[in-house]
Amino acid sequence: MTITTEPQRATQPAKPPATRRRRSGVADRGANRLFRYLTTGSGVLILIALAAVAGFLLWQAWPAFTTGSDELATKVSFLQGEGSLLAYLGPLVFGTVLAAVLALAIATPLAIGIALFTSHYAPRRLAQVLGYVVDLLAAIPSVVYGLWGALVLAPLVQPIWGWVSDVLGWIPLFAGPAADPARVLLTVAVILAVMILPIITAVTREVFLQTPKLHEEAALALGATRWEMIRTAVLPFGRSGIVSAAMLGLGRALGETMAVVMILSPGLTYSFALLLAGKQQTIAANIALKYPEANELGMSTLMATGLALFVITMVVNMLSRWIVARRKDFSGAN
Repeated sequence: MTITTEPQRATQPAKPPATRRRRSGVADRGANRLFRYLTTGSGVLILIALAAVAGFLLWQAWPAFTTGSDELATKVSFLQGEGSLLAYLGPLVFGTVLAAVLALAIATPLAIGIALFTSHYAPRRLAQVLGYVVDLLAAIPSVVYGLWGALVLAPLVQPIWGWVSDVLGWIPLFAGPAADPARVLLTVAVILAVMILPIITAVTREVFLQTPKLHEEAALALGATRWEMIRTAVLPFGRSGIVSAAMLGLGRALGETMAVVMILSPGLTYSFALLLAGKQQTIAANIALKYPEANELGMSTLMATGLALFVITMVVNMLSRWIVARRKDFSGAN
């Protein structure tokens, strides 16, 4: 007896109604359009805020630019003896750039070393602890750094600066005798280096962790040591990231105020002497110090110095973007 069975038909999933699909597509398109508008608006808002700050500074500084040098020196108390606005602004720009560059020169090698240690050398638990500690440094207010620098660091480094002045005093940078207390630009540079260290370290560490594992394993498989692997695979890959991190730190150092005010003994000269007091001053610290005594025209003068600091920061950011764009083709990141 032959039993024939009818082949079972494969059950097809029920198709959603056309109206449901249509509503889902309309909702997706609406959400995409809303997200596009939000992101575009956010980008435009940044540009508007930047243009508003630049316009405000230029508007407030315009009376100082249009007033004659003699009248400006007569009506602004802290301009007496400087001759003109440019003569007053020049040493401030010089001191600002010098302090920031010194801080960057101190902080960047340390940040790269810490980032390499936490990303490629330290055990995982130790690396996590060190990462948290370094990140916490960024949360400390600048006034606390200023108090620590004035009350603890300056007396601590005074004998060191004296020894440096005695041994290397023939170099203009370390001409002495070193000031006592050590309220000099080199002390300020050390404080600024500590302040920008967590920024550079955090960004650099994340860039190093993004190095392709195949690159590292290939270098080790070819017989490279740990340092050779880092030199040939990790550092070339992270070169553009290091530059970006350094420029972020430089921007923080350029605009730092309270720590500089509380440590540095100010002066308006073009001097590379890092161990002598009363030689340099920064723009941000000068604005904070002169603001209480400034009249209307004096406030305009301070706004002009703030505009100069704004321009310097813009130039630094544009330069960093150019360097990163120029070096990324050779970094191995592609």
